[in-house]
Amino acid sequence: MFKRFASLQWKAFFRSSSLGKSLAIKIIMIFFGIYMLACLVLMGVGLFFILEKTFPGVDPMLKVSSYFLYWILGELVFRYFMQKLPVIDIKPFLILPIKKDAIVHYILGRSAFSFFNFLALFLFVPFGIVLLIKGYPALNVLVWLFAIACISQFINFLNFIINKSDKVLLGLLLVLITFYAVDYFQLYPIQELFGNIFYQLYANPIWAIIPLALAILTYAVNYRFLRNKIYLDSAVKEKIKEAETADLGWTERFGSIAPFLQLDLKLIWRNKRTKTQVFMSFIVLLYGLFFYTQDSYGSTSAMFAFAGIFITGIFMVNFGQFIPAWDSAYYNMLMAQNIPMRKYLASKAGLIYVSIVVMFLLSIPYIYFGWEIVVINFTCALYNLGINVPVVLFFGSKNKKRIDLHKSALGNMQGASATQFLIIIPLMVVPCILYFVLKYFISFEVAIAILGLLGLVGIILRNTVLDKIATIYSAKKYEMIAGFGEKD
Repeated sequence: MFKRFASLQWKAFFRSSSLGKSLAIKIIMIFFGIYMLACLVLMGVGLFFILEKTFPGVDPMLKVSSYFLYWILGELVFRYFMQKLPVIDIKPFLILPIKKDAIVHYILGRSAFSFFNFLALFLFVPFGIVLLIKGYPALNVLVWLFAIACISQFINFLNFIINKSDKVLLGLLLVLITFYAVDYFQLYPIQELFGNIFYQLYANPIWAIIPLALAILTYAVNYRFLRNKIYLDSAVKEKIKEAETADLGWTERFGSIAPFLQLDLKLIWRNKRTKTQVFMSFIVLLYGLFFYTQDSYGSTSAMFAFAGIFITGIFMVNFGQFIPAWDSAYYNMLMAQNIPMRKYLASKAGLIYVSIVVMFLLSIPYIYFGWEIVVINFTCALYNLGINVPVVLFFGSKNKKRIDLHKSALGNMQGASATQFLIIIPLMVVPCILYFVLKYFISFEVAIAILGLLGLVGIILRNTVLDKIATIYSAKKYEMIAGFGEKD
């Protein structure tokens, strides 16, 4: 039966009307996957020697164990956004003499061979081989690798349970941030505590029973849940959900663009893909920790300008680059109304302006790493407000691909085109190069002043620039309507 299901999935893929598009995307994803796995293998080979040099006198195995908790939590968050749960169209099978147990086992069994389950193995198996070469006990290392594989399966089946709950995701993020903060500020030795626990998977092989039991338990929970759901009545019955309403009266203070702001806020809140962009924006706030904790960069590095543009403008990048494709499902209806294009774009710009200001305010605690960082982030926020917002709106006039908001968020290439890749150059590359050149040949103060001045000039001229962009959108209105009408 497993073979028959796999054969049907294979035929469905190759007989699809959108085969060319699906095949191209899969080829691109395969190349990215091979690159990621190759990086993990190289990291696994060098991990032992890096830890041995960085922490002399400390067993690299113990050090790896101390960070393993963060790997688990990080992988859960990563899978939540990136992993597509394996589902098949089961409705045709429900009227056939096929055991429901076989269908459920196929769904769960297929997920066991997901690409994401091999991430940990491609990192830790090379590390384990180095351990064996260095003379570590073979039995302990092999059982430890078996425990890692079981933990990967446990995370895989746990993702089935938490995937539909945003509250669980927020809880995971909160736990991850809390553990990191508690350990970083030395309030409690989180790494040491969990490091000793995970080290027992290597020191005492009998402990490998625990990850195995957890994997089996989560498989059983998912099996019972799915087994009780795949009935014909539940498959064909329409899901009735009470509409959620929110008081958006406060938007009336923005005048004539208030109706458009309300429409955008409802769109963001009611759709998973747009809601994910908001969650990702808050996650990116932690991006600075990868740079600001590195003493080798110095206090005014050009990398900090990149981080400042990225942190304060992440919502602008994630949400803004797909304007107006977010409204593609009803864009023709909007354009049929007596709606000035200028007001439509002003509402989009206003939403992005607010996001930039909020992200800057949330980044102020980075002053802990030096006042220069706050100054750079403030300057980058000004640059985003004055220069990058018009750039994003201008490139939005090139968008003609439809977006289905009901589909998953990350890992979804729908709506993406060459525009989304080209826009990175003016948004991120140009300001960073400008900052680097001015700082290198003149001074840090001049670099900051020029970036900030450009942002202020853009803010002053925003109405004139927005009028020009609105003219471009009006000229391409019918091209966009035709493009958004193509569903495949």
